[in-house]
Amino acid sequence: MAEALRAPRGTLDVLPEDGRRRLGLLRIADEVAARGGYGPIETPIFESTALFARGVGDTTDIVEKEMFTFEDQGGRSITLRPEGTAGVCRAYVERGMHKLPQPVKLWYWGPFFRYEAPQAGRFRQFTQVGVEAIGSADPSLDAESILLLAEMLDRIGARGVRLRISSLGTPRTRRAYSDELREHLRGREDLLSDDVRARIERNPLRAFDSDHPGTQAALAGAPQLIDRLDAEDAEHFERVRELLDAAGQPYEVDGTLVRGLDYYSRTVFEFESTELGAQSALGGGGRYDGLVEQLGGPPAPGVGWAAGVERMLLAAAPGAEDGAAPRVVYVATAEDADAVQAFGIARELRLRGMHAEVEQAGRSLKGQLKHADRLGAEYVVILGEGPVQVKDMSTGEQRETGSAAEAIELVAAGGA
Repeated sequence: MAEALRAPRGTLDVLPEDGRRRLGLLRIADEVAARGGYGPIETPIFESTALFARGVGDTTDIVEKEMFTFEDQGGRSITLRPEGTAGVCRAYVERGMHKLPQPVKLWYWGPFFRYEAPQAGRFRQFTQVGVEAIGSADPSLDAESILLLAEMLDRIGARGVRLRISSLGTPRTRRAYSDELREHLRGREDLLSDDVRARIERNPLRAFDSDHPGTQAALAGAPQLIDRLDAEDAEHFERVRELLDAAGQPYEVDGTLVRGLDYYSRTVFEFESTELGAQSALGGGGRYDGLVEQLGGPPAPGVGWAAGVERMLLAAAPGAEDGAAPRVVYVATAEDADAVQAFGIARELRLRGMHAEVEQAGRSLKGQLKHADRLGAEYVVILGEGPVQVKDMSTGEQRETGSAAEAIELVAAGGA
């Protein structure tokens, strides 16, 4: 294939086998979210660039380095969405959801875009599943949010999972702490990476996101924000932990966890998996109590998370997200078979909830039986060699039936 026709670097073609796994995860997400009272929402794939610059934060890696931004035909700056929370909060304000009974609970699934170095489970176009609960500061929403993601990961059999949690307090607390951390880093500035050094004045907390060895050495012995929380924030975090303890959810309190987006406040959390190597994050999130107001809406505290679908499936036990697979049936046709009848049998079997395929590639009857075996068919309905026959692929037993309708009933009954 000509180079100009190849898919852009960092994008992913989802082929049928992986597509089925993704759909299985989508079904699990829908079921888990719905049980918690979360309704589905879809927001545009592209939004005004200003939404992310204001909402995500202009000192974040996302805004500074990773956004796909362009001008449309009207000269407006447009960005392919790099994350989901800002768009959901924009919709909350713009569509009047702040007038609904609060909190408003939402969940989403879809493509997102960041200009990052591609690696295992990380692409420039990727899929995320996420939840948002907007309109309440109650700590039970923080715990509920965490437990929803924990349940999804458990349902897919995600391996080597651990949960880290912390609290960032309020913006006022964070500003005071930032001054303290800034002084600590200035005394060790020669150890810092260029990126961290350039952002000391604007956002010193970004240092905790760096894996640069010198920066990590400079952070040794640094003060931690979790030790500087005021009484109200400390009480909120304690209540979240009590609820997680009561639910039997294991976690580690990690004061170095700051997350990569500027809108977070109070609770932050991240799920990781040992199956993913150095880039171990599966998903995470936290509370963003000032974001809706920052975007022009009324005061409306919120909490939520997003998880990478590709990374979740890398960590998942094989087949765990599939659920109960439908019975597979193949409709085989000899040379003199009635193709219309064969098509009708396959259609009726599908309407009854079975996975039914009919011969469509001109194979011989012997070739069709081999293909049925490759598909994992439990039964083969054979047309064109006298009476309609049903073959049980597990035993090799072949039974004659009086009609197509009788064959369908026999297969539907499991060969009984």
